[in-house]
Amino acid sequence: MNAPVSSPAAPDVPFYQPLGNEVPLFEQAWRHGMPVLIKGPTGCGKTRFVQHMAHRLGLPLYTVACHDDLSAADLVGRHLIGAQGTWWQDGPLTRAVREGGICYLDEVVEARQDTAVVLHPLADDRRELFIERTGESLRAPKNFMLVVSYNPGYQNLLKGMKPSTRQRFVAMRFDYPPMDEEVRIVANEAGVDTALATQVVKLGQALRRLEQHDLEEVASTRLLIFTARMIGAGMHPKEACLACLAEPLSDDAQTVAALMDVVDVHFG
Repeated sequence: MNAPVSSPAAPDVPFYQPLGNEVPLFEQAWRHGMPVLIKGPTGCGKTRFVQHMAHRLGLPLYTVACHDDLSAADLVGRHLIGAQGTWWQDGPLTRAVREGGICYLDEVVEARQDTAVVLHPLADDRRELFIERTGESLRAPKNFMLVVSYNPGYQNLLKGMKPSTRQRFVAMRFDYPPMDEEVRIVANEAGVDTALATQVVKLGQALRRLEQHDLEEVASTRLLIFTARMIGAGMHPKEACLACLAEPLSDDAQTVAALMDVVDVHFG
């Protein structure tokens, strides 16, 4: 199965609100040829941050959405057979190494364990990619950077990053922003005024405090942006909250009803 890969980034710089020293840290890692690991919950801005940094540094970005069936061959490449015979097709990782740029592996722990074999030489001082099927050994150019991310909340004994892999990276921990910063992000991304953004963020923070409900994930900044965008477009607030917050957070009808009780307090 081929790895999903994005096209090189568009010219407009994606909005990103820095919350700490992540921007200069990323820049220094890139200048010194160090790979970066970003860990944090779903929808907290990991992917947007990488997109922003790719534009900031003027680098093409190759994003791979990792999954259970993603193998080393999906990243490196494979031989294909067609009417004209057999030819080699580079995978997204090989393309990034050949051409330079950022290769971003989103939710890297979801990929098969054999991917670590090809990542290790790229993530240490060798900065090399060995293509076993063609016999090539590619030296990464100075403008190549390997970035991976994962959600620590999803980790288990079968799907965790090994210490031998993790210790090859400069690591950053992301989380949901403080209220003032999250209001600014929601207002900017959803195209709504500060008053509505504040109301939606307060609702999101209330939902995140619901410890009695067994939610796999709390309300992400991404979901808050979706909610504010729908309300700003004219949808009834309760309908928007149901579709963009409560239903995405749980499949259990009673839990969804309990979440909507909180919505009633903020948009009653």
